[in-house]
Amino acid sequence: MAAEQRLAVRSERAAPLVADLEEWLRGERAKLSRHAPVAQAIDYMLKRWAGFTRFLEDGRICLTNNAAERALRGLALGRKSWLFAGSDRGADRAAIMYTLIGTAKLNDVDPQAWLSDVLARIADTPQGRLNELLPWNWKRRSSKAIAA
Repeated sequence: MAAEQRLAVRSERAAPLVADLEEWLRGERAKLSRHAPVAQAIDYMLKRWAGFTRFLEDGRICLTNNAAERALRGLALGRKSWLFAGSDRGADRAAIMYTLIGTAKLNDVDPQAWLSDVLARIADTPQGRLNELLPWNWKRRSSKAIAA
């Protein structure tokens, strides 16, 4: 669904449930002592209520963190491999490369195609036009432009 459609459905279906949940939490919290473990959990939730309910104001916000979890999976799986980068400088280089690849992915750009094109073009690109090579501005050159 488009963000506007999600927002409409959330306003219709989720907003009343969230309002009921907040009312119930506040009612139950009033019955508990300050030091009860459940009271601490409710306080934690209520202090962060604005952040929790933000999805009711913006249809672009996902209801789960699954996308973030998937994005971190590759980093977690490679952690043991990257433990021994050889040196601090090697670790810095690995971090830079991971950042470049991650930025390309976030901008729906094939990292391998982007990196190979940018590495081939960067030496001939004037300093004032380097921003054209950034993943969010990058456009692959046509085969005619490459041949020229």
